[in-house]
Amino acid sequence: MFEGKRVLVLGLGKSGKAAIRLLDHFGASIVINDGHQAEEIPEYEEYVKKGYDCRFGGQDPALFEEDFDFCVKVPGINYHAPFVLRLKERGIPVITEIELAYQVAKPQHYIAVTGTNGKTTTVSLIYAILKGVKENVHICGNYGIPYCDVVMDYALYENEGHTIVLEMSNFQLLDIKDFHAQVSTVTNLTPDHLDYMDSLDEYYASKMRIYENSDEHDVFIRNLDDDTLTSYLKRFPPKAKIETFSVSKEADCMLKDQTIYYKGEKVIDRKDIKIVGMHNVANIMVAILACVHSGVALSDIAKGISAFKGVEHRLEFVRELHGVKYYNDSKGTNTDAAVIAIKAFEKPVILLMGGHEKNLNVSDVAKYNDHIKTLITFGEAGARFARDMHHPHTYTLPHMKEAVLKAHEIAKDGDVVLLSPSTSSFDEFHNMAERGNMFKEIVNHFE
Repeated sequence: MFEGKRVLVLGLGKSGKAAIRLLDHFGASIVINDGHQAEEIPEYEEYVKKGYDCRFGGQDPALFEEDFDFCVKVPGINYHAPFVLRLKERGIPVITEIELAYQVAKPQHYIAVTGTNGKTTTVSLIYAILKGVKENVHICGNYGIPYCDVVMDYALYENEGHTIVLEMSNFQLLDIKDFHAQVSTVTNLTPDHLDYMDSLDEYYASKMRIYENSDEHDVFIRNLDDDTLTSYLKRFPPKAKIETFSVSKEADCMLKDQTIYYKGEKVIDRKDIKIVGMHNVANIMVAILACVHSGVALSDIAKGISAFKGVEHRLEFVRELHGVKYYNDSKGTNTDAAVIAIKAFEKPVILLMGGHEKNLNVSDVAKYNDHIKTLITFGEAGARFARDMHHPHTYTLPHMKEAVLKAHEIAKDGDVVLLSPSTSSFDEFHNMAERGNMFKEIVNHFE
């Protein structure tokens, strides 16, 4: 398929390495560019032996004047970077790893989920339900598994009819071309990634691309409770059939008297759901609609929901010690996620908040100061968070470890300690999982 094609892979990481694997299988001539030095890349010798053209240690402008049939860019490289814009200016297509895999794969059934919050929980639940009743179901994308690896591992370039559950970030949507999901949704829209996108409008508009290739045979799952989303759907109207959900209004999937219904038929009572918070009721509704439109009976959907215990690093219960409950919400990388986490508990929490400074406004979190018993801020954003939150009981500490220790010191029987940082982890950690694992490690050593 790509024999004789000269392809630039821009950036490594999981998705870049997966793209290289797929391109190599199909005979492409591969050029790799990454900002790290060669000695920092474990696969360097392997790549050289395979004959790849490796350009490491930065982005030499001369590279982007060379001719390529197309470029595969990893999500972490800003699409506004001058060298990326130069490729596009020269008419060289720049695509994502997901788009590359999609172009190679035979027809599959795609369920695609984007939005600011709830993506990982939603795709995890959809996957869990489907795995209980179907064969050949795969989860990938922003979830942490590149779709290129799924295509290669299951030979989806030869086999069709598999179900692909994709979590998609706006970074992965920015450079899609042909990607077409049979079931898609935008869970919600709140401010995020303002350190990457030119504007909030550009961020929101990028999410709408998830359904841009859908047609009247497909389904778009619409959240009736999100006014911002409603306004963007008016600007970018889906061609797909619309199925709605709401936790407070009449909808195809709705909550009534603490029971979730789909088109008047009972699905599950809230008392039979293990994950906490009204936001998770909304996530469950998306999963119900996605699974209904993937041919799953409501009884099997209810069974899958009742067995689901949640996602690691997303309001994850860590332990209870001396009457204090500890929750790890390291995936809460924006302020809306923090609000959702705080509201999930019936009493005020000891909130740990901080990390990499990406200039998010915390006024929406400050509105819930009465839900916060004590605020402990940390990291690059710690001092600003403490100042802008205006909470009467606040500690500011340099690092997350000190923040966790302080929470343990002041917590009393009946308290909830919640790590919901409201920003990314890059000031201290490589990713949110490393941050969440450190939190759990510290908490599990308390005596």
